Amino acid sequence: MLQLGRSTYQYRSRKDEQAALRIRIRDLAMSRVSYGYERIHVLLRREGWKVNHKRVYRLYREEGLTMRCKKPRRHVTACRRMDRPVAMEPNEGWSMDFMSDELFDGRRIRLLTLVDNFTRESLVIEVNDRMGGHKVVEVLMQLGKERKLPRTIRVDNGPEFISKALDQWAYLNGVQLDFSRPGKPTDNGLIEAFNGRLRQECLNESWFLSLEDAREKVEAWRQQYNKERPHQALGNLSPLEYALAVEKAE
Repeated sequence: MLQLGRSTYQYRSRKDEQAALRIRIRDLAMSRVSYGYERIHVLLRREGWKVNHKRVYRLYREEGLTMRCKKPRRHVTACRRMDRPVAMEPNEGWSMDFMSDELFDGRRIRLLTLVDNFTRESLVIEVNDRMGGHKVVEVLMQLGKERKLPRTIRVDNGPEFISKALDQWAYLNGVQLDFSRPGKPTDNGLIEAFNGRLRQECLNESWFLSLEDAREKVEAWRQQYNKERPHQALGNLSPLEYALAVEKAE
């Protein structure tokens, strides 16, 4: 009888280590740094991998790719505002907001983001060094040539959104501007969540050499977001896939 410890003599599994699948999971996690294993599983199934979410989760953990998303603390006694009506069809309601970033040399740029509240589609991301109310109107007028204008647009109380130019455009086109309460960004939660993804997945990961370079990289991300990014709220479909599914159902 051999006098060997259990730690030096044990059975080794002969199962396939699934090197190809591990490499693909790592590649997806590196190219989409904010995706957890659930979204990566959806992308793998789209590519034709016949693998369930449990195996993806196990390999995801073994590769050290686990993300820990810190959730905000909620207070039970906090006063909650009544929820706004949920959009029931495309172009029923949009959400609009501004973001700021900078080029490699420190020059500031601004981004106007616009999202459809029903399909979660990013309608446009306008990038410029400065933008006022008249520029917002130009963007909306161009969108009005491509699709039906909404009944309401959710905005905050920024100077561009309370301008006379935007107010006049909204009145002439029968669009209601739904303003958030001052200091309450959660009143426009959909666009705030979208801006967070844009910041995390594009702005923080990119180095903009010029204004034109910023426009190209942001637009490339927007196209990828609309065509490929799975959303749990949309049944793990991308915004464009969901919009097409709704159009066919009608």
